[in-house]
Amino acid sequence: MTILSSADRENNEKSSYFDLPSMEMSLAFPQATPASTFPPCTSDYYHFNDLLTPEEQAIRKKVRECMETNVAPIMTEYWEKAEFPFHIIPKLGAINVAGGSIKGYGCPGLSITANAIATAEIARVDASCSTFILVHSSLGMLTIALCGSVAQKQKYLPSLAQLKTVACWGLTEPDNGSDASGLRTTATKVEGGWRIEGQKRWIGNSTFADVLIIFARNTKTNQINGFIVKKDAPGLKATKMANKIGLRMVQNGDILLQNVFVPDEDRLPGVNSFQDTSKVLAVSRVMVAWQPIGISMGIYDMCHRYLKERKQFGAPLAAFQLNQQKLVQMLGNVQAMFLMGWRLCKLYEAGQMTPGQASLGKSWISLRARETASLGRELLGGNGILADFLVAKAFCDLEPIYTYEGTYDINSLVTGREVTGLASFKPTTRSRL
Repeated sequence: MTILSSADRENNEKSSYFDLPSMEMSLAFPQATPASTFPPCTSDYYHFNDLLTPEEQAIRKKVRECMETNVAPIMTEYWEKAEFPFHIIPKLGAINVAGGSIKGYGCPGLSITANAIATAEIARVDASCSTFILVHSSLGMLTIALCGSVAQKQKYLPSLAQLKTVACWGLTEPDNGSDASGLRTTATKVEGGWRIEGQKRWIGNSTFADVLIIFARNTKTNQINGFIVKKDAPGLKATKMANKIGLRMVQNGDILLQNVFVPDEDRLPGVNSFQDTSKVLAVSRVMVAWQPIGISMGIYDMCHRYLKERKQFGAPLAAFQLNQQKLVQMLGNVQAMFLMGWRLCKLYEAGQMTPGQASLGKSWISLRARETASLGRELLGGNGILADFLVAKAFCDLEPIYTYEGTYDINSLVTGREVTGLASFKPTTRSRL
């Protein structure tokens, strides 16, 4: 046996077809339709659409049409390249959901339910786009709306609502993820403003955001304050994180803040302690819970169509008992997830939602979504590992959602603290006898 060196292999003549592009999916696998032509919605088995107001139904229809028309055809390509399709931002701006439930300042003033439905409909087609909107709207814009001055709202929100500018939200740090209240980025008062020093990590939209909401520890009071930092501020640098397996279109970044000056006018007056972030997170955690609902809807829709199109042993895959059982289990998950998400919205709108309820919603829904994606991956067989058929992409995209906005475990402990009255976030030190 002759073993060629790497140099010999490089010089060895390759086949004439070695560098040919991939075959078109319609030619390579004509028996089933890829997600670029998105399947019709078949997951509303219990007619939850009847629970929505005419306005909420109209928003759902408008968002669904936008996503299926503009995003579905290109999402696999950009997901594979780990690039964001900036050309779709004006189309996302045109559906008028950025700003969600914020009233005034050019924002849509949606109900929490309408905001959640829009989030789900975006995620049904593409989870990365829903994360882009969520970070921009339910974190960045909402912080300005709830914690900013009137002047700040007038200055920043109208442009952000039209997606002419983009926001990000910088809380997480390399050493502080779940323990976010221990953040180490500092803000030092100087004449006319503040000097920010520190580092942030995992910040979505940060590499191209026009407006960065940054949380830092006041060196005088030792409390957490909030600041609006503009892109290209001297001393600010954001670099793209590479090698993610999920939400690959989302541009998560490492942010370095080296003696960044922020004028007094861009200090958020409503953020004077870490507790002040809770009013923002209360809304965003509800919205995050609706991402896996939407993703699971898309997975079910894709599998429902695939099983009817794909044939083996002379029959559609939908004709086999095991496949029907898995499909029905997925359908049941979607119904239960939707109902929990809908109830969360109603509790919030009535002013009755507690942090524990929001955390249980996010943790339980994301757990069921993972199960739904796993079943979908089984149903699609080999095509279950191809992003072209949505399920593999959704399978990967659910992993970061399962973790961000509080991991499954942390959210469980938030609910556990609420129902028992006992906090268990830190390990208990026991003395040895």
